[in-house]
Amino acid sequence: MGFLKGLLIRLGSTAVAFWLATLLIPGITLDSDSAVETVTTLLLVAVIFGVVNAVLQPIIKSVGCGFYLLTLGLIALVVNGLLFLLTSWIAGEAGLPFHVDSFWPEAVLGALFVSIVTWILGAILDRD
Repeated sequence: MGFLKGLLIRLGSTAVAFWLATLLIPGITLDSDSAVETVTTLLLVAVIFGVVNAVLQPIIKSVGCGFYLLTLGLIALVVNGLLFLLTSWIAGEAGLPFHVDSFWPEAVLGALFVSIVTWILGAILDRD
């Protein structure tokens, strides 16, 4: 039951982080008509973001290990921004009303914001 609890906490905190990003960062939009559609969209976008990160990030880190060393890890901001933009594209292709306007500054700031908020919420909520 611990794995399921952790997964649900991570999913919920990521959805909340995406919701806050749509409220605070211009250029990240969620155009829905009802609260149910908003919550459903946020949960699905959180799942897409989790799958994109779980599948692509280890591959990118392995292939681009030299860039991570050369830039002292700052390339991670670019990679996370691109993964955030990819999440927006996949959501658009799936018919979800979530959209990120451009890479800079929306996707980079959105990825940074979602990462920080998810980390904070995970630290607060993951207490046994």
